[in-house]
Amino acid sequence: MSPVLDNIDLYWGGFLRSLGIALWGLVGSLVWGTVLAIFRVSPVPVLRGFGAFYVTWLRNTPLAIVLFTMAFGIPTLGINFSFYWFGIAGLILYTSAFVCEAVRSGISTVPTGQAEAARSIGLTFSQSLGLVILPQAMRAVVPPVGNVLIAMIKNSAVVGAMGVGQDLFSVYNRMTSALGYANLPSITGMAIGFLIMTLTAAGLLALFERRTVIAR
Repeated sequence: MSPVLDNIDLYWGGFLRSLGIALWGLVGSLVWGTVLAIFRVSPVPVLRGFGAFYVTWLRNTPLAIVLFTMAFGIPTLGINFSFYWFGIAGLILYTSAFVCEAVRSGISTVPTGQAEAARSIGLTFSQSLGLVILPQAMRAVVPPVGNVLIAMIKNSAVVGAMGVGQDLFSVYNRMTSALGYANLPSITGMAIGFLIMTLTAAGLLALFERRTVIAR
């Protein structure tokens, strides 16, 4: 552990960089995944078809392919950003497909009578979904969505492998190549950083889940 302690400032900077990737991915995946779930249950056939195609395609595509397509395929279309933002975008696109299915499963747990009652008082589809169905569905999707987001935090290490720079994976590479430390202690420091993130996320998820159970 001495290599990690001797370079704690280096690991701390990498931890903050990786945490930023995870937080951007978390927010983006929740927003886009929820929008996709709405598409999946929409009465508009085009939106349902797009949602079904998107989820089927992304859920059956390896994350590495999505990330490399974003980093090396999109620039050929004249769209250029840093690897950092391409990596975050790829992580969001991939994870949102799983968030979508978790949210859609929660929507299906809400009794159909709720939607029928909303329509009977004159609410539109979007109003009944936003005011009646989604608030009830969100309580049921906390555990599955939380598990997806914890998996996303671990998947963010793959984003680091693209060479975004200054993240935990980059720190590991620098420790073993430029600084000449052994692989095992160097990768242990990276693992500890991700362990802190995932355990913190799991604890917050458990707390939020207990609060939603009480709210019922």
